Amino acid sequence: MLRIAEIPMPLDFTEKELRRQTARRLKVPESALGEVRLYRKSVDARKKNDVHFTCTVEAQVDGEKKVLSRLRDSKIQLAQPYEYCLPSCEPLSQRPVIAGFGPAGLFAALILAQAGQKPIVLERGAPVDERSRTVEHFWSTGELNPESNVQFGEGGAGTFSDGKLNTGTKDPRARKVLEEFVKAGAPEQILTDAKPHIGTDRLPGAVKAIRETIIRLGGEVHFHTTLTGLQVREGRLTGVMTRKSTGEMGIIETDALILAVGHSARDTFSMLYDAGLHMEAKAFSVGARIEHPQSLINKAQYGPAAEHPALGAADYKLVVHLPENGVAAGRGVYTFCMCPGGFVVAAASEEGRVVTNGMSCFARDGKNANAALLVGVAPEDFGSGHPLAGIDFQRKLEEAAFRVGGGDYHAPAQRVEDFLQNRASTRLGEVEPTYRPGVTPCNLSACLPEVITEAMRQGIRLMDRRLHGFAYPDAVLTGTETRSSSPVRIIRDESCQSVSLRGFYPCGEGAGYAGGIISAAVDGIRCAEKVMENSQK
Repeated sequence: MLRIAEIPMPLDFTEKELRRQTARRLKVPESALGEVRLYRKSVDARKKNDVHFTCTVEAQVDGEKKVLSRLRDSKIQLAQPYEYCLPSCEPLSQRPVIAGFGPAGLFAALILAQAGQKPIVLERGAPVDERSRTVEHFWSTGELNPESNVQFGEGGAGTFSDGKLNTGTKDPRARKVLEEFVKAGAPEQILTDAKPHIGTDRLPGAVKAIRETIIRLGGEVHFHTTLTGLQVREGRLTGVMTRKSTGEMGIIETDALILAVGHSARDTFSMLYDAGLHMEAKAFSVGARIEHPQSLINKAQYGPAAEHPALGAADYKLVVHLPENGVAAGRGVYTFCMCPGGFVVAAASEEGRVVTNGMSCFARDGKNANAALLVGVAPEDFGSGHPLAGIDFQRKLEEAAFRVGGGDYHAPAQRVEDFLQNRASTRLGEVEPTYRPGVTPCNLSACLPEVITEAMRQGIRLMDRRLHGFAYPDAVLTGTETRSSSPVRIIRDESCQSVSLRGFYPCGEGAGYAGGIISAAVDGIRCAEKVMENSQK
């Protein structure tokens, strides 16, 4: 088959029209075409009076090599079908253990199970159905369960998100992740959309289906079970210590542990530091969630085509670098985890601290758009050279947000106009905040450092030049967003093992090697492969 890129198509195109344009691009009659299938589709909205789709297709055509040599078009190539090949490996001498069941742990376990290695998964939180009920209870009542929340439980933090599957990684394993999600019931369009997403309403079902596959293949998943310690002999892992929610302690003998606990397992990071694992503080970002009317974003991005049913809710991604002067000199400000038609959610995992995140359902049909508005921070901002100093930095901001919000998990919120003028909001305007259990109008300067708020103010003004309406006066900022990525990195070598401990595989976002569902899942696959590869050396 041939793969033909960059075919412009109208918003209401049909398969028949796509076939016709494919033949025209290949300069062959339609009768010479066999199967024609959509491979990738994206929106081109650079010209607001000509918003259209750009498609990549794969097509069967007579005399493919002759067609290629005749056209000499770099956008037309032989299609290279993707097929993931499981590593060939004899059964491991001991069953591998995976701590954490977010995207990294989920796919590490899946690959090991598919390879016949019968992994054992430890997850401190609850199965996804039970977890969903616990999270809804927190949002409704303000009663937090520190072990089962937006951060902890089956599916990881990504379960209560937009379920975005786009990524900057070029790793071909990303296709394996998408295909497994589709097998598990995710919409097939994630295989063709340039910016695929599953949605927080559909992601739990897919996660549960993958878990059931792992168990069917001989794996085990132990919920409400926390990793509490490591057993080590002569620089090698020999076992892991666990604690169930009932208080029951246990030991599992193993020579391979994939650590995939996510970016919020702060007690686990402390345990590993005390155990002598080599780790370092790393840069991350903090800020707040910003909410606009989705209709405003649609109009800004799509112009007259904003209401076209083929487009759905518009998204955005904005990045600015501030001038090298002033309080926020040289800081980077950017939007992250943009959720079209979504909700700002309470994402705390520790009592007495407020954390925000964003999520969308598959339909993305909520009235507001939201995104994290973040400012980069680095170890020199943390006030200490300790490897875990970034965690202390996060906690201080989260505790301040809890206090300013009223001490009941209400979040501090401020109108953008008031924020830009550095005055406290006493009321909110047209944009109704979606955060539950509720918000408290305030001045975010009471819970964010001056360098962060000043960078955000400059960032909003600059971003408004690129996305008209970003500085909309009644837009709402809800704080604080502190869990953009892990504040630590556990150092590993090319074998994906800790430089301090053989058999210990720091993995995914929590260990500092991924950012988002796809990249974390890919890293889980990579670590699973390394476990099997290293066992044969």
